[in-house]
Amino acid sequence: MKTVTVLLILLAAIVSLCLVLFQYFYRGKKGKLQIVLGFLRFVVLFSGFLLLINPKFIKEEYSIEKANLIVVADNSSSIKTLEGTELISNSITQLKANEAPLNNFNSSSYLLGNRIIEGDSLTFEDKTTNISETLNSLNEIYGDASSALVLLTDGNQTLGLDYEFLKLDERIHVFPIVVGDTTAYEDLKVDRVNANKYAFLRNKFPIETSISYSGSRSVSSNAKIYLNGKLVFKQPINFNKNKTSARIETVLEANSVGVKNLSIRIDALENEKNTINNSKEIALEVIDEKTNIALVSSISHPDIGALKKAIEANEQREVKVIKPNSSINILENNDVFVLYQPNSSFKPVYDFIEKRGAGLFTITGSKTDWNFLNKIQTSFSKDSYNQKEEIRPVKNAAFSIYDISELAFDTYPPLDSELGDLIITKPYEAIANQRIKGVDLNSPLLLVTSEDQAREAVLFGENIWKWRVQTYRNDRSFKTFDDFMGKLIFYLSDVKQKSRLSISYENLYDGSTNAKISGSYFDNSYTFDPNASLNLKLTQKDSGFSREFPMLLNGNKYDVSLDGLTSGNYQFSVSVAEENLSKSGQFTILDFNLEDQFLAADYQKLDRFAERTGGRLYFPDQIGSLIEDLTKDNRFKPVQKSNRNVVSLIDFRYLLALMVLALAAEWMIRKYNGLL
Repeated sequence: MKTVTVLLILLAAIVSLCLVLFQYFYRGKKGKLQIVLGFLRFVVLFSGFLLLINPKFIKEEYSIEKANLIVVADNSSSIKTLEGTELISNSITQLKANEAPLNNFNSSSYLLGNRIIEGDSLTFEDKTTNISETLNSLNEIYGDASSALVLLTDGNQTLGLDYEFLKLDERIHVFPIVVGDTTAYEDLKVDRVNANKYAFLRNKFPIETSISYSGSRSVSSNAKIYLNGKLVFKQPINFNKNKTSARIETVLEANSVGVKNLSIRIDALENEKNTINNSKEIALEVIDEKTNIALVSSISHPDIGALKKAIEANEQREVKVIKPNSSINILENNDVFVLYQPNSSFKPVYDFIEKRGAGLFTITGSKTDWNFLNKIQTSFSKDSYNQKEEIRPVKNAAFSIYDISELAFDTYPPLDSELGDLIITKPYEAIANQRIKGVDLNSPLLLVTSEDQAREAVLFGENIWKWRVQTYRNDRSFKTFDDFMGKLIFYLSDVKQKSRLSISYENLYDGSTNAKISGSYFDNSYTFDPNASLNLKLTQKDSGFSREFPMLLNGNKYDVSLDGLTSGNYQFSVSVAEENLSKSGQFTILDFNLEDQFLAADYQKLDRFAERTGGRLYFPDQIGSLIEDLTKDNRFKPVQKSNRNVVSLIDFRYLLALMVLALAAEWMIRKYNGLL
């Protein structure tokens, strides 16, 4: 408490005492009653002065803040492959045995692999390693205090961002302990295989393969491609210390329909240690189907080129731009018709489509003849005001015919259309609705209809080329827009009755970690049913192993994870409870583990990362040096912190209560003794 405050309190006491002496003892009688009344008055006056002074004192608390010691051990199977399991176990044991020197740390242990787990129960069974995610999680937990992160790993990562360039809080310093073989071995590896998932019967399909070499001498080998176990391609290939990669390109012919297994292999070098990465397998489905699309237009417009490129992004489809007066022979060669801004010259095309029952995609705009269009078809009509307006798309989240979740309509520019009263006369589902000047209209911008197996889509606006450009701006790729157009064309070309049960899966899985089967079920009105019960029955062909899985609802589809299944060939069927509906298929799970692809620990990357974070690289035989360095490092010294609080000496509520009681007591005594 400050000296001035003490002096003020003494002064308050003296002044209060003087006032009491003057009031009760200077002229009045002196007796016990005056002493009691004087005391009560002194309490009131002194309490009032204390309220004005409000004395305070400083309360100071001290605490010791220790640095964090975070021990993270790699629990992935690559540690086992590189024979580093004992090194990690012994390193953890040695760190625990030196608890005394590390008493100045708050210690915690974690495991990294598929995900971060607290503890130190090592199994070395995780099929993936995500070092960056683990470090990010620890950064969020310990980033507000000085921390030493001891990372026991081989430095090989199979998932996530590259941890070498990860930015951690400046108070976290990483000290990697490299485990596993660090010797550099000669190795040939099939890095990547690029191929289409589908090919057309009697057509040729391309295959591109990247092969790399780790080593310093000149070597030769052979790259081979097997189709269903039969050698179909072979090419010699040479490497040296300067030429460490090669690309193999070839085309193969699809001679029969069905799923084809392609195996790309590179002959192993003499005494090559790791031959698991010398091959890759992919699956390709050969189909006897190609969709021809006629894009009919009487005008030139950028939309025509954008639609052609988007639709032909899928090699199963071919677009021909034709005039409305084309011959019947040209029209008969097409499965789907895209009619761009129809006018009266389109009458022969409409007559042909009505007889043929083909899929139809109508796009309207400023050049559309609405009088003709309202008369020639019965799906919709519009009373045009001949007033041009910009219309923004609003995604219909309830659209359930196929998946449109990847479309970012909220970023797409508006289309040009004409205002008017729009009437849709057929049952439809809107893909996107209209928004004009910030107002959402209960009117579709893009819709699809289906009636008597005839399917139709309508877009009430032009300049869709802007959507494709915006997709590239968003994703640096046209893929999202092209896939969307591909789904729309596929819907229009599928003239068969829509299946109420559909399934989605891959023919080939690299291990079971990311393997899953998805399905969708629609009720009698073809509305997605989120309350259905879908079950998957799975059988392994070779062993006869059989198992049933319930499919779980995930958004607008049902999923089942195949994680944990052994490699082999499987066949399955998906059925709906209390419905006579089922779909079947088959797939193959390869005996593949990405963690087995590594030959050595990546100590160089770990060293660079440690240097960036202010740490240092160690090896398992340097645990003693690590402990000594940590205990001597001033960054991790315990810090004494003080917490200073200014606290009021009195609580004004109690002091006011005391004043009230003293005044009340004084008044009652004076009243009782007739002094009032």
